[in-house]
Amino acid sequence: MPTVYVETYGCQMNVADTDMVLGLLARAGYARTDDPAGADVILINTCAVRERAVDRVRGRASALAQYKGGGKRVVLGITGCMAEHLRSDLREQAPYVDLVVGPDSYRRLPEHIERARQGEVVQDTALDPHETYEGLDPSRAMSGSVIGHVAIQRGCDRFCTFCVVPFTRGREHASPPDEVVRQVRSMAASGFREVQLLGQTVSSYRFSKGERQVGFADLLRQVAAVDGIERVRFVSPYPLGFTAEVIAAMAELPKVCKHVHLPLQSASDTVLERMRRGYDFATYAALVRTLREAMPSIAITTDFLVGFCGESEAEFEDTCRALFELRFDNAFMFAYSERKGTLAARKLPDDVPPEVKQRRLAYVIEEQRKITAEIYAAQVGRRERVLCESPSRRSPAELLGRTDNFRPVIVAAGAAVGELVDAVIDRAGPGTLYGRPLREGFAHE
Repeated sequence: MPTVYVETYGCQMNVADTDMVLGLLARAGYARTDDPAGADVILINTCAVRERAVDRVRGRASALAQYKGGGKRVVLGITGCMAEHLRSDLREQAPYVDLVVGPDSYRRLPEHIERARQGEVVQDTALDPHETYEGLDPSRAMSGSVIGHVAIQRGCDRFCTFCVVPFTRGREHASPPDEVVRQVRSMAASGFREVQLLGQTVSSYRFSKGERQVGFADLLRQVAAVDGIERVRFVSPYPLGFTAEVIAAMAELPKVCKHVHLPLQSASDTVLERMRRGYDFATYAALVRTLREAMPSIAITTDFLVGFCGESEAEFEDTCRALFELRFDNAFMFAYSERKGTLAARKLPDDVPPEVKQRRLAYVIEEQRKITAEIYAAQVGRRERVLCESPSRRSPAELLGRTDNFRPVIVAAGAAVGELVDAVIDRAGPGTLYGRPLREGFAHE
């Protein structure tokens, strides 16, 4: 049986795509391997949002190319957003790559691999505004996870000036709700315990066909009704897509996790305008207050992008004030890097010096680290229900799990991966909680 080795970089959508690709290749007769040295096919599923991610993939592709020698034909492929973004340039930069496949071409991947195994160089990066991968399910045996990912929406229509996603994943299009529910039921039958609903602006999901109109709140209720699924999450909502109906569904449905990743990017209204985000800080802060009023236990995480075109010290200080005012559970924080093809790259000078970007980034990372540590320290003594996701990297005698509000918890082994465990939080690290399982609290649904 031929084997495939896959490395995944980037967002949860890429993780979902990898799970789907592995399921597709399993049905085509491939087995997964964790050893690239013995693989027949090596795939790197990529991100193009930041230049650092692209550089990292280039380095990994060069390193993995060493396995192409020897007595058998090994196919090395680049898939995902970087493949779509760079296209033919990728082959010029990395001539040892046999296969370049964009995120709308995975359905044809098995036949593309066979062509590459016969010695053909294959490139398929055409965007398809109708491709939702209906009927293609992940293989839990191949993914090894108890968390399933369902892409309910692909592409993006926002066209923020800094973002390459509309150019690598195309315009926004929604999966039919019946297909979403079918996938979730299939995942439940396969043993997945949690599903994550994915989209670039997931809370703006809307499916229209004839007189049928299904919004995101409706879809949340349908997914939460599936037996066998214990938790439902979604990533990432857009600040303008949160309706009162969505907030009510989150608050009312016990299965819907009380966590939101809500990208802010900047708290300066002038920077937000240059980014074309479509909201101001007051609108964003009001949404945070509404979410916390509706769900007092909710955890809110965010994204910050510092050093965007023209960002002054005063504009950066607006973001710092928001950091202290809103006190996010955690944040992904980045310095702006210009992306080819975006409006910012064409129209706005990347004029913040690199050393200034790095100083600002280091500051927000350190201050957010302190806030996260304070929030986590406040959890000590609380009882939490933890979904055990995987063995801990620290010790085989421990499991890594997460609370309903997405905080990572290390618990002593004794439960199984996929089990829900009640635990008392005994101590807190800067970004991890440590829990003591309550034996009577094991959930054996």
